[in-house]
Amino acid sequence: MNKVLVLHGPNLNLLGSRQPEIYGRETLGDIDNDLRQRAVLAGWEVDCFQSNHEGALIDAIHAAREDGTRAIIINPAAYTHTSVAILDALNAFDGRVIEVHLSNVHRREAFRHHSYVSLRADGVIAGFGSQGYRAALDAVIAATEA
Repeated sequence: MNKVLVLHGPNLNLLGSRQPEIYGRETLGDIDNDLRQRAVLAGWEVDCFQSNHEGALIDAIHAAREDGTRAIIINPAAYTHTSVAILDALNAFDGRVIEVHLSNVHRREAFRHHSYVSLRADGVIAGFGSQGYRAALDAVIAATEA
C-alpha cells in the first residue's frame, strides 16, 4: 500500500482554539480524519503525527525512511524557520516532501519568510488553511500515478 506521513509541528495541537482568525476553526483531528478518508478512497494510507518536540518529529522522519513511506507532508510550524535538524532529516528521506502552512507566512512577520524545510521540499503550499493539506495529498497521489 502507498503510504504518506503527515507531520504537524509545535502548537498545531491547539488548532481550532488558538488564533482562529489566522489558523481557522478546524481542529487537528478534523484535518487528520479528512486526510485519512481521502487517502482511503485513493488506495493510500495516511499516518498522522503531531509533536511539540523537534526530536520526536525527526524520529518520525527517520522511521519513514524504513517503513515504506512514499511521501511526507509536513507543517513544521515554528520549526520551519529554525530547524536545520529537521532539514537534515528530510534530506535523508528519499520520497517526496510537501511543506504546508495554514497561513500565508509571507504576509506575516519577516522572520517567518525564511524556511529551512523549503530547501528540501518538492513543493510548498501556504495560505489556504486546511485545504493546503488536501492539495498536498492530491499532489502526492498524482505524482506517483504519473
